[in-house]
Amino acid sequence: MAYTIKFRPIIPSTLKFTLFSPPFQTISTTKNTISSSSIHYPELPNQWTGLHNWRHSSLNHHRFWGPNGPDNVPQSSNLIQESALLDSISSASSLAEMGAAVLSTSDPLLKSKLTHLGYCRWREEGLPVGNFEPPVRPARPSKPQLVPPKEIPSPKHSGLSLNAYMLHNLAHVELNAIDLAWDTVVRFSPYSDLLGDGFFADFAHVADDESRHFAWCCQRLSELGVSYGDMPAHNLLWRECEKSSNNVSARLASIPLVQEARGLDAGPRLVQKLIGFGDHRTSKIVAKIADEEIAHVAVGVFWFVSICEKMGRTPCTTFRDLLEEYNVEVKGPFNHLARDEAGLPREWYDPFSSVEDKQKKLSQVYDRLECIIAMEKENSSLDTANAPAKISTSWSANCKKTCYLFDLTGPQPEHDLLSSL
Repeated sequence: MAYTIKFRPIIPSTLKFTLFSPPFQTISTTKNTISSSSIHYPELPNQWTGLHNWRHSSLNHHRFWGPNGPDNVPQSSNLIQESALLDSISSASSLAEMGAAVLSTSDPLLKSKLTHLGYCRWREEGLPVGNFEPPVRPARPSKPQLVPPKEIPSPKHSGLSLNAYMLHNLAHVELNAIDLAWDTVVRFSPYSDLLGDGFFADFAHVADDESRHFAWCCQRLSELGVSYGDMPAHNLLWRECEKSSNNVSARLASIPLVQEARGLDAGPRLVQKLIGFGDHRTSKIVAKIADEEIAHVAVGVFWFVSICEKMGRTPCTTFRDLLEEYNVEVKGPFNHLARDEAGLPREWYDPFSSVEDKQKKLSQVYDRLECIIAMEKENSSLDTANAPAKISTSWSANCKKTCYLFDLTGPQPEHDLLSSL
Protein backbone atom coordinates (compact mmCIF):
# COMPACT_ATOMS: atom_id res chain seq x y z
CA MET A 1 0.00 0.00 0.00
CA ALA A 2 1.55 3.30 -1.06
CA TYR A 3 1.65 6.03 1.52
CA THR A 4 1.12 8.70 -1.10
CA ILE A 5 -2.38 7.28 -1.53
CA LYS A 6 -3.09 6.35 2.04
CA PHE A 7 -2.11 9.69 3.58
CA ARG A 8 -3.19 12.08 0.84
CA PRO A 9 -6.61 12.96 2.33
CA ILE A 10 -5.15 14.17 5.62
CA ILE A 11 -1.78 15.68 4.70
CA PRO A 12 -1.76 19.45 4.38
CA SER A 13 -0.75 20.45 0.85
CA THR A 14 2.36 22.17 2.20
CA LEU A 15 3.59 18.88 3.67
CA LYS A 16 2.98 16.43 0.86
CA PHE A 17 6.27 16.91 -0.96
CA THR A 18 8.24 17.18 2.27
CA LEU A 19 7.16 13.72 3.27
CA PHE A 20 7.26 11.96 -0.06
CA SER A 21 8.89 13.52 -3.11
CA PRO A 22 11.68 16.06 -2.53
CA PRO A 23 12.39 18.01 -5.75
CA PHE A 24 16.11 18.65 -5.31
CA GLN A 25 17.58 21.91 -6.45
CA THR A 26 20.98 23.50 -6.33
CA ILE A 27 21.94 25.79 -3.51
CA SER A 28 19.74 28.72 -2.63
CA THR A 29 20.69 30.61 0.50
CA THR A 30 18.53 33.70 0.55
CA LYS A 31 17.16 32.72 3.94
CA ASN A 32 18.21 34.80 6.92
CA THR A 33 21.13 33.48 8.96
CA ILE A 34 20.39 31.69 12.22
CA SER A 35 22.12 30.72 15.43
CA SER A 36 21.58 27.60 17.51
CA SER A 37 20.41 29.69 20.47
CA SER A 38 17.59 31.23 18.43
CA ILE A 39 16.15 27.94 17.11
CA HIS A 40 12.61 27.20 18.22
CA TYR A 41 11.61 23.60 18.96
CA PRO A 42 7.97 22.47 19.25
CA GLU A 43 6.77 21.38 22.68
CA LEU A 44 6.27 17.61 22.78
CA PRO A 45 5.46 15.39 25.78
CA ASN A 46 7.42 12.37 27.05
CA GLN A 47 10.77 13.30 25.49
CA TRP A 48 14.25 12.45 26.77
CA THR A 49 15.01 14.72 29.72
CA GLY A 50 18.54 15.39 28.46
CA LEU A 51 17.49 16.60 25.02
CA HIS A 52 17.44 20.31 25.92
CA ASN A 53 20.94 20.18 27.45
CA TRP A 54 22.31 18.21 24.48
CA ARG A 55 20.95 20.77 22.03
CA HIS A 56 22.40 23.72 23.91
CA SER A 57 25.70 22.11 24.91
CA SER A 58 29.01 23.74 24.01
CA LEU A 59 30.93 22.56 20.98
CA ASN A 60 32.66 19.30 21.86
CA HIS A 61 36.31 19.29 20.78
CA HIS A 62 37.22 16.13 22.74
CA ARG A 63 38.14 14.06 19.70
CA PHE A 64 41.12 12.30 21.28
CA TRP A 65 40.86 9.46 23.81
CA GLY A 66 43.41 10.23 26.50
CA PRO A 67 44.47 8.23 29.57
CA ASN A 68 41.41 9.44 31.45
CA GLY A 69 38.89 9.48 28.61
CA PRO A 70 37.85 12.09 26.01
CA ASP A 71 40.28 14.98 25.61
CA ASN A 72 41.37 17.64 23.14
CA VAL A 73 43.56 16.44 20.29
CA PRO A 74 47.26 16.94 21.15
CA GLN A 75 48.98 19.40 18.84
CA SER A 76 51.43 16.73 17.72
CA SER A 77 48.51 14.57 16.52
CA ASN A 78 47.27 17.17 14.03
CA LEU A 79 48.79 15.51 10.98
CA ILE A 80 46.49 17.55 8.73
CA GLN A 81 46.61 21.30 9.27
CA GLU A 82 43.26 22.83 10.14
CA SER A 83 43.88 25.73 7.79
CA ALA A 84 44.00 23.36 4.82
CA LEU A 85 40.80 21.69 5.95
CA LEU A 86 39.05 25.02 6.39
CA ASP A 87 40.02 26.00 2.84
CA SER A 88 38.08 23.00 1.49
CA ILE A 89 34.81 24.21 3.02
CA SER A 90 35.41 27.95 3.29
CA SER A 91 33.52 28.58 0.07
CA ALA A 92 30.37 26.91 1.40
CA SER A 93 27.60 29.37 2.24
CA SER A 94 25.18 27.05 4.05
CA LEU A 95 24.93 24.01 6.30
CA ALA A 96 23.55 21.89 3.45
CA GLU A 97 26.44 22.79 1.17
CA MET A 98 28.97 21.83 3.83
CA GLY A 99 27.11 18.56 4.36
CA ALA A 100 27.31 17.79 0.64
CA ALA A 101 31.06 18.49 0.76
CA VAL A 102 31.45 15.96 3.58
CA LEU A 103 29.39 13.37 1.70
CA SER A 104 31.65 13.86 -1.34
CA THR A 105 34.82 13.26 0.73
CA SER A 106 36.17 9.70 0.44
CA ASP A 107 38.97 9.75 3.03
CA PRO A 108 37.37 8.57 6.30
CA LEU A 109 39.49 10.62 8.71
CA LEU A 110 39.16 13.70 6.54
CA LYS A 111 35.39 13.15 6.42
CA SER A 112 35.37 13.03 10.23
CA LYS A 113 37.46 16.17 10.55
CA LEU A 114 35.47 18.12 7.96
CA THR A 115 32.27 17.20 9.75
CA HIS A 116 33.48 18.78 12.96
CA LEU A 117 34.87 21.87 11.28
CA GLY A 118 31.73 22.36 9.23
CA TYR A 119 29.45 21.97 12.23
CA CYS A 120 31.60 24.38 14.27
CA ARG A 121 31.53 26.93 11.47
CA TRP A 122 27.74 26.71 11.23
CA ARG A 123 27.33 27.12 14.98
CA GLU A 124 29.78 29.98 15.29
CA GLU A 125 28.95 31.94 12.13
CA GLY A 126 25.20 31.41 12.05
CA LEU A 127 25.05 30.21 8.44
CA PRO A 128 21.63 29.33 7.04
CA VAL A 129 20.50 25.75 6.46
CA GLY A 130 20.34 26.47 2.74
CA ASN A 131 19.31 24.11 -0.02
CA PHE A 132 21.69 21.74 -1.77
CA GLU A 133 21.49 18.52 -3.77
CA PRO A 134 23.22 15.52 -2.16
CA PRO A 135 25.46 13.13 -4.10
CA VAL A 136 23.77 9.92 -5.25
CA ARG A 137 25.78 8.06 -2.62
CA PRO A 138 28.61 9.03 -0.25
CA ALA A 139 32.18 8.86 -1.50
CA ARG A 140 33.99 5.82 -0.15
CA PRO A 141 37.68 4.88 0.19
CA SER A 142 39.12 1.90 -1.66
CA LYS A 143 39.23 0.05 1.65
CA PRO A 144 37.41 -1.59 3.28
CA GLN A 145 36.14 -3.78 0.48
CA LEU A 146 32.33 -3.83 0.62
CA VAL A 147 30.91 -7.35 0.39
CA PRO A 148 27.58 -9.07 1.12
CA PRO A 149 27.06 -9.73 4.86
CA LYS A 150 27.50 -13.47 4.39
CA GLU A 151 31.01 -12.87 3.03
CA ILE A 152 32.22 -10.94 6.07
CA PRO A 153 34.98 -13.11 7.59
CA SER A 154 34.53 -14.53 11.04
CA PRO A 155 36.86 -13.30 13.80
CA LYS A 156 38.90 -16.45 13.39
CA HIS A 157 39.51 -15.80 9.67
CA SER A 158 39.70 -12.00 9.74
CA GLY A 159 43.38 -11.76 10.61
CA LEU A 160 42.51 -9.45 13.51
CA SER A 161 42.36 -10.03 17.24
CA LEU A 162 38.84 -10.33 18.65
CA ASN A 163 38.88 -6.88 20.22
CA ALA A 164 40.20 -5.27 17.02
CA TYR A 165 37.61 -7.19 14.99
CA MET A 166 34.74 -5.88 17.12
CA LEU A 167 36.13 -2.35 17.14
CA HIS A 168 36.58 -2.35 13.36
CA ASN A 169 32.92 -3.29 12.94
CA LEU A 170 31.93 -0.42 15.24
CA ALA A 171 34.17 2.01 13.33
CA HIS A 172 32.40 1.04 10.12
CA VAL A 173 29.03 1.71 11.73
CA GLU A 174 30.19 5.12 12.97
CA LEU A 175 31.55 6.13 9.56
CA ASN A 176 28.23 5.23 7.96
CA ALA A 177 26.42 7.13 10.70
CA ILE A 178 28.28 10.32 9.70
CA ASP A 179 27.00 9.97 6.14
CA LEU A 180 23.48 9.00 7.23
CA ALA A 181 23.13 12.13 9.36
CA TRP A 182 24.55 14.46 6.70
CA ASP A 183 22.42 12.88 3.99
CA THR A 184 19.34 13.60 6.10
CA VAL A 185 20.42 17.24 6.41
CA VAL A 186 21.20 17.72 2.72
CA ARG A 187 18.47 15.55 1.16
CA PHE A 188 15.63 17.26 2.99
CA SER A 189 17.14 20.75 2.95
CA PRO A 190 14.58 21.98 0.36
CA TYR A 191 12.02 21.73 3.15
CA SER A 192 13.68 23.66 5.94
CA ASP A 193 10.71 26.03 6.08
CA LEU A 194 8.37 23.10 6.70
CA LEU A 195 10.55 20.98 8.97
CA GLY A 196 12.09 23.89 10.85
CA ASP A 197 15.72 24.82 11.43
CA GLY A 198 15.78 22.68 14.57
CA PHE A 199 15.48 19.50 12.50
CA PHE A 200 18.69 20.29 10.61
CA ALA A 201 20.47 21.59 13.70
CA ASP A 202 19.81 18.29 15.47
CA PHE A 203 21.03 16.06 12.65
CA ALA A 204 24.12 18.17 12.04
CA HIS A 205 24.82 17.76 15.77
CA VAL A 206 24.33 14.00 15.39
CA ALA A 207 26.84 13.99 12.51
CA ASP A 208 29.35 15.83 14.69
CA ASP A 209 28.91 13.28 17.49
CA GLU A 210 29.37 10.39 15.07
CA SER A 211 32.52 11.96 13.64
CA ARG A 212 33.98 12.11 17.15
CA HIS A 213 33.05 8.47 17.76
CA PHE A 214 34.75 7.44 14.53
CA ALA A 215 37.90 9.37 15.51
CA TRP A 216 38.03 7.52 18.84
CA CYS A 217 37.61 4.15 17.09
CA CYS A 218 40.35 4.90 14.56
CA GLN A 219 42.72 6.07 17.26
CA ARG A 220 42.21 2.90 19.27
CA LEU A 221 42.53 0.69 16.17
CA SER A 222 45.88 2.36 15.48
CA GLU A 223 46.97 1.65 19.04
CA LEU A 224 46.10 -2.01 18.40
CA GLY A 225 48.20 -2.03 15.23
CA VAL A 226 45.17 -2.01 12.92
CA SER A 227 43.77 0.49 10.42
CA TYR A 228 40.19 1.02 9.37
CA GLY A 229 39.82 -0.93 6.13
CA ASP A 230 41.99 -3.88 7.14
CA MET A 231 39.01 -6.24 6.82
CA PRO A 232 35.95 -6.29 4.54
CA ALA A 233 32.69 -4.64 5.57
CA HIS A 234 29.08 -4.56 4.33
CA ASN A 235 26.93 -1.79 2.88
CA LEU A 236 23.64 -2.62 4.61
CA LEU A 237 23.36 0.66 6.51
CA TRP A 238 23.52 2.81 3.40
CA ARG A 239 21.07 0.51 1.59
CA GLU A 240 18.57 1.10 4.40
CA CYS A 241 19.16 4.82 4.03
CA GLU A 242 18.56 4.72 0.26
CA LYS A 243 15.16 3.10 0.71
CA SER A 244 13.91 6.18 2.58
CA SER A 245 15.42 8.82 0.31
CA ASN A 246 11.99 10.19 -0.67
CA ASN A 247 10.24 10.09 2.70
CA VAL A 248 11.46 11.89 5.78
CA SER A 249 9.15 9.99 8.15
CA ALA A 250 10.46 6.68 6.78
CA ARG A 251 14.03 7.97 7.16
CA LEU A 252 13.41 8.71 10.84
CA ALA A 253 11.73 5.36 11.42
CA SER A 254 14.44 3.27 9.76
CA ILE A 255 17.61 5.10 10.81
CA PRO A 256 17.45 6.65 14.31
CA LEU A 257 14.51 4.57 15.56
CA VAL A 258 15.76 1.21 14.24
CA GLN A 259 19.45 1.35 13.28
CA GLU A 260 20.58 3.76 16.01
CA ALA A 261 18.36 2.02 18.55
CA ARG A 262 20.15 -1.25 17.80
CA GLY A 263 23.28 0.45 19.08
CA LEU A 264 21.56 0.90 22.43
CA ASP A 265 20.87 -2.84 22.47
CA ALA A 266 24.29 -4.01 21.31
CA GLY A 267 26.49 -1.50 23.15
CA PRO A 268 26.36 -3.03 26.66
CA ARG A 269 26.89 -6.54 25.27
CA LEU A 270 29.94 -5.38 23.32
CA VAL A 271 31.32 -3.68 26.43
CA GLN A 272 31.06 -6.92 28.39
CA LYS A 273 32.75 -8.92 25.61
CA LEU A 274 35.66 -6.48 25.56
CA ILE A 275 35.99 -6.62 29.35
CA GLY A 276 35.99 -10.40 29.13
CA PHE A 277 38.72 -10.18 26.51
CA GLY A 278 40.73 -7.99 28.89
CA ASP A 279 40.61 -4.81 26.78
CA HIS A 280 39.32 -2.27 29.30
CA ARG A 281 40.47 0.77 27.32
CA THR A 282 38.38 -0.19 24.29
CA SER A 283 35.45 -1.14 26.52
CA LYS A 284 35.41 2.39 27.98
CA ILE A 285 35.37 3.93 24.50
CA VAL A 286 32.46 1.71 23.47
CA ALA A 287 30.58 2.47 26.69
CA LYS A 288 30.94 6.21 26.09
CA ILE A 289 29.74 5.87 22.50
CA ALA A 290 26.73 3.80 23.55
CA ASP A 291 25.81 6.38 26.19
CA GLU A 292 25.93 9.22 23.65
CA GLU A 293 23.75 7.30 21.20
CA ILE A 294 20.77 7.85 23.51
CA ALA A 295 20.60 11.46 22.30
CA HIS A 296 20.48 10.33 18.68
CA VAL A 297 17.55 7.99 19.25
CA ALA A 298 15.82 10.74 21.25
CA VAL A 299 16.24 13.13 18.31
CA GLY A 300 14.61 10.56 16.03
CA VAL A 301 11.68 10.11 18.41
CA PHE A 302 11.20 13.88 18.76
CA TRP A 303 11.05 14.60 15.05
CA PHE A 304 9.04 11.50 14.19
CA VAL A 305 6.36 12.49 16.70
CA SER A 306 6.48 16.09 15.48
CA ILE A 307 5.97 15.06 11.84
CA CYS A 308 3.18 12.64 12.79
CA GLU A 309 1.40 15.50 14.53
CA LYS A 310 1.64 17.60 11.35
CA MET A 311 0.29 14.65 9.36
CA GLY A 312 -2.52 13.98 11.81
CA ARG A 313 -1.23 10.44 12.34
CA THR A 314 -0.78 8.25 15.41
CA PRO A 315 3.00 7.74 15.89
CA CYS A 316 2.85 4.09 16.95
CA THR A 317 0.63 2.99 14.06
CA THR A 318 2.58 5.09 11.56
CA PHE A 319 5.89 3.66 12.76
CA ARG A 320 4.70 0.07 12.36
CA ASP A 321 3.13 0.80 8.96
CA LEU A 322 6.34 2.39 7.68
CA LEU A 323 8.47 -0.55 8.79
CA GLU A 324 6.16 -2.90 6.94
CA GLU A 325 6.00 -0.64 3.88
CA TYR A 326 9.79 -0.32 3.65
CA ASN A 327 10.56 -3.87 4.76
CA VAL A 328 12.57 -2.79 7.80
CA GLU A 329 13.11 -5.50 10.41
CA VAL A 330 13.28 -4.80 14.14
CA LYS A 331 15.43 -7.35 15.96
CA GLY A 332 15.86 -8.07 19.65
CA PRO A 333 16.95 -8.64 22.31
CA PHE A 334 16.11 -5.11 23.35
CA ASN A 335 17.78 -2.90 25.93
CA HIS A 336 14.46 -1.59 27.23
CA LEU A 337 16.03 0.65 29.86
CA ALA A 338 18.13 2.60 27.34
CA ARG A 339 15.27 2.74 24.84
CA ASP A 340 12.91 3.98 27.56
CA GLU A 341 15.41 6.66 28.54
CA ALA A 342 15.59 7.83 24.92
CA GLY A 343 11.80 8.14 24.90
CA LEU A 344 11.20 5.29 22.43
CA PRO A 345 7.90 3.69 23.52
CA ARG A 346 8.00 -0.08 23.82
CA GLU A 347 4.69 -0.57 22.04
CA TRP A 348 6.23 0.91 18.88
CA TYR A 349 8.84 -1.80 18.40
CA ASP A 350 7.73 -4.67 20.67
CA PRO A 351 4.24 -5.90 19.73
CA PHE A 352 3.98 -7.92 22.96
CA SER A 353 4.88 -5.09 25.33
CA SER A 354 1.33 -3.97 26.13
CA VAL A 355 -0.92 -5.80 28.58
CA GLU A 356 -3.46 -6.49 25.85
CA ASP A 357 -0.85 -8.08 23.58
CA LYS A 358 0.58 -10.13 26.44
CA GLN A 359 -2.89 -11.43 27.30
CA LYS A 360 -3.43 -12.32 23.65
CA LYS A 361 -0.15 -14.23 23.55
CA LEU A 362 -0.97 -16.01 26.81
CA SER A 363 -4.35 -17.00 25.40
CA GLN A 364 -2.62 -18.51 22.38
CA VAL A 365 -0.36 -20.54 24.68
CA TYR A 366 -3.33 -21.85 26.63
CA ASP A 367 -5.09 -22.82 23.39
CA ARG A 368 -2.05 -24.81 22.36
CA LEU A 369 -1.83 -26.51 25.73
CA GLU A 370 -5.49 -27.49 25.54
CA CYS A 371 -4.84 -29.04 22.14
CA ILE A 372 -1.94 -31.07 23.53
CA ILE A 373 -4.02 -32.26 26.48
CA ALA A 374 -6.83 -33.29 24.11
CA MET A 375 -4.37 -35.28 22.03
CA GLU A 376 -2.98 -36.97 25.13
CA LYS A 377 -6.48 -37.99 26.20
CA GLU A 378 -7.12 -39.41 22.74
CA ASN A 379 -3.98 -41.50 22.94
CA SER A 380 -4.70 -42.79 26.44
CA SER A 381 -8.20 -43.94 25.41
CA LEU A 382 -6.88 -46.32 22.79
CA ASP A 383 -6.73 -50.02 23.50
CA THR A 384 -2.99 -50.63 23.80
CA ALA A 385 -3.37 -54.37 23.80
CA ASN A 386 -5.55 -54.72 20.70
CA ALA A 387 -4.42 -51.84 18.50
CA PRO A 388 -0.64 -51.25 18.75
CA ALA A 389 -0.45 -50.16 15.12
CA LYS A 390 -3.27 -47.68 15.66
CA ILE A 391 -1.50 -46.21 18.69
CA SER A 392 1.69 -45.76 16.75
CA THR A 393 -0.10 -44.12 13.84
CA SER A 394 -2.21 -41.88 16.07
CA TRP A 395 0.75 -40.82 18.22
CA SER A 396 2.83 -40.04 15.13
CA ALA A 397 0.03 -37.92 13.68
CA ASN A 398 -0.51 -36.09 16.94
CA CYS A 399 3.19 -35.42 17.33
CA LYS A 400 3.16 -33.81 13.90
CA LYS A 401 0.20 -31.68 14.94
CA THR A 402 2.02 -30.63 18.09
CA CYS A 403 5.17 -29.77 16.15
CA TYR A 404 3.11 -27.70 13.74
CA LEU A 405 1.41 -25.82 16.55
CA PHE A 406 4.69 -24.73 18.06
CA ASP A 407 6.62 -24.41 14.81
CA LEU A 408 9.35 -26.49 16.43
CA THR A 409 10.89 -29.91 15.97
CA GLY A 410 8.95 -31.30 18.91
CA PRO A 411 6.53 -30.45 21.74
CA GLN A 412 7.57 -27.93 24.40
CA PRO A 413 7.08 -28.34 28.14
CA GLU A 414 4.53 -26.01 29.68
CA HIS A 415 7.10 -24.10 31.76
CA ASP A 416 9.15 -23.34 28.64
CA LEU A 417 6.13 -21.85 26.94
CA LEU A 418 5.30 -19.59 29.84
CA SER A 419 8.89 -18.47 30.34
CA SER A 420 8.98 -17.17 26.76
CA LEU A 421 6.35 -14.53 27.48
